[in-house]
Amino acid sequence: MALGSPPDGGPLIGRSLDRLSNREIARLAGQWAALEIYTPATLPLRRIEAVGPSAAECIEQLAARGLDPRRFEFVRLKPLP
Repeated sequence: MALGSPPDGGPLIGRSLDRLSNREIARLAGQWAALEIYTPATLPLRRIEAVGPSAAECIEQLAARGLDPRRFEFVRLKPLP
């Protein structure tokens, strides 16, 4: 992925935020990610299910896959310190 191009969430779907490399985190800074809301059933595997430039884009991606957006939280990804 070239710098400045929108990130492709495809390779990130199903991965935990804790498992992303520093390079991946840097590329995603400022993007939004949809993560399943914490429940005992999702611990510790809270996986990324959508990535996009806005929470609305993440909601569209989830809905297109037949997932209920109400079961997800949307977080803006921050750059590493």
